[in-house]
Amino acid sequence: MAQRKGSRSPYCLFVCDQLPELQRRGLPVTGVVDAVPYCSEAWALLTKEEKMAYAEKARKWNVKKRSQKTAEQMRNLAHPVPAHLTTKVPSATSLPDASMSWKNDQAVVTDIFYFLNIYSHGKLPSHCEQRFLPCEIGCVKYSLQDGIMADFHHFIDPEVPPRGFRYHCQAASDATHKIPISGFHLLRTCYAVVLRELLEFVQPARGVRPYFYCRSNDRFRINWCLHRMASLTGIESHPELLAVEDLVIELYHKKYQKEPSKNWVCRELDAFLWDFSSNTRCKWHEENDILCCALASCKKIAYCISKSLANVYGVSLTAAHLPLQDSDCGKSTNTKMVVLAAGRFQKMKAEGSGCDRHFTSPSQDQEFVPSNCDSPCGVKTSLYGISTMRGRGITRLLKSASDLSKSVSN
Repeated sequence: MAQRKGSRSPYCLFVCDQLPELQRRGLPVTGVVDAVPYCSEAWALLTKEEKMAYAEKARKWNVKKRSQKTAEQMRNLAHPVPAHLTTKVPSATSLPDASMSWKNDQAVVTDIFYFLNIYSHGKLPSHCEQRFLPCEIGCVKYSLQDGIMADFHHFIDPEVPPRGFRYHCQAASDATHKIPISGFHLLRTCYAVVLRELLEFVQPARGVRPYFYCRSNDRFRINWCLHRMASLTGIESHPELLAVEDLVIELYHKKYQKEPSKNWVCRELDAFLWDFSSNTRCKWHEENDILCCALASCKKIAYCISKSLANVYGVSLTAAHLPLQDSDCGKSTNTKMVVLAAGRFQKMKAEGSGCDRHFTSPSQDQEFVPSNCDSPCGVKTSLYGISTMRGRGITRLLKSASDLSKSVSN
């Protein structure tokens, strides 16, 4: 029988007793493992009574060791490790009971969801007390039936970066949302006002925890920021963050009794089509042509769910579900490809019969258009004709050239 880990055998105790004698004789032994080859013959010469004595000694040693281990385990149960000292990131919370008990499609389309995101001035190392510096918050109230019903947005007055990390924080901001750490001309809101107005926006029933949905990759940051603001202000909100990916999977399962893969859902939610749509970003980010915006990230989640699931549940799309220019698919133009000098690409495509194609297979268009926040200077236009929105100089140049050619032909 194999020896259990942490226990001692009679032979092991015999070898321990022989170690001093072996070392006195000048043999190269430093521990039990080294001494084993030199003790096998001596062990064989022991009488049965001597071996029984070592067996009893080993039994008592193992019993004592097991009792010590049990006592240590009981102490750990009585005094667990504080939560703030653990490094494990909490997993996404399961969907609330209300979502799991939809009785019919009407209950699904009228259910209200809140999509939340909080941006930070970078992410600080784990040894810092301040892991994040909240600087912008966005939230939308949404239902499949009514689309986006209301939105909530604030620039947050951030804390002072830890000593030595100011450049790190500003560089992270410049690479994404571009909100300056200091010298921002727009009004910033303190933690207390942000939390109080967020709770008023959600209006949870007394004694009921408010539910928010966010991308699973953002959950740790958002959860940390909410708890940080609550701890510094003394406002007890106890919000519960849920993964929007799980919500989409559950909505599909409710209708089809089948679940799409999580990778597919993540690709759908990563859609770039509405990055530069009007009335998606906050006023400051849109005026400065900056892609990353907390409010826009929440609205784009709502757009993706509307485009994917509204028809599934028999809901007609309106301007509250999708931006106006994205809901008009009647016009058709030829596909054009413009190669820009900086190696970027711009694809303008519209097909009268392909209104739903862009959400069901976005990879065809993402091949040519940068879509993430790491490259916010990429140029995008609507897939349904040339965009009339504010954009880079090349977009306006193409629009002007098109208008000029039309006037000449007339």
